[in-house]
Amino acid sequence: MRDGFSLGAYSALLSALRERGYRDVEFQDAEPSSPHLVLRHDVDMTIESAVRMAEVEAGLGMRSEFFVLLRSELYNPLSGHGERGIRRILELGHRLGLHFDASLYPGRDGGDLDRLCAAECAQLESWFGIAVRMVSFHRPAPAFLGLERDIGGRGHTYQPRYFRDIAYCSDSRGGWHHGHPLEKAGSAGRALQLLTHPVWWDSSGREAPAERLDRLAVEQHDFFRSELARNCQPYAAALKDKFNKG
Repeated sequence: MRDGFSLGAYSALLSALRERGYRDVEFQDAEPSSPHLVLRHDVDMTIESAVRMAEVEAGLGMRSEFFVLLRSELYNPLSGHGERGIRRILELGHRLGLHFDASLYPGRDGGDLDRLCAAECAQLESWFGIAVRMVSFHRPAPAFLGLERDIGGRGHTYQPRYFRDIAYCSDSRGGWHHGHPLEKAGSAGRALQLLTHPVWWDSSGREAPAERLDRLAVEQHDFFRSELARNCQPYAAALKDKFNKG
């Protein structure tokens, strides 16, 4: 079981960090020796959960950075549904970064990856009218962890100044595998990068990771059927007839 992941628990965590003197800042403004809190969200599976997390943070007067996949089989940030969610996040005052999946470009060297990453960033910038200043690698290969140089002309979240010079916590795979944030916050005055994945926190706090993903699969199946009905009249009529008979 996870350590009570829910939106309420996330709000309480942020409040506890603030009570310890932490202040949310952008990546570029983080000072290792200051109680700075860099809030990062890798949106791996669902934009809806990201919106809910963005609303919690905005309610606390805090701002974060949401990294979205441009090329994913699980969601489309440029679809009507996806775009509305991301624009809501931006309206709340949060920032948008690129979640770059380098595995989609096998065999490419550093120069090619720079060009491809820059092209994905440019597409997000053009569509949403914002500047993408940071990149986060999706399921990063070991070579990207601690990589000093920029990628695609932007800084990235695994550069040493964000990944080693300051404390780092992640809820990857639905648990704290780099130590609990409040334990890391015990390093007096040290800045902290807090990585969360919104899907884990959009939960009752009692679901195991696999249970949460099973529920997401059901939700996405229902949404897909509703979109099929919206786009195909015979299917909509068949669903209505099935419902009436049921």
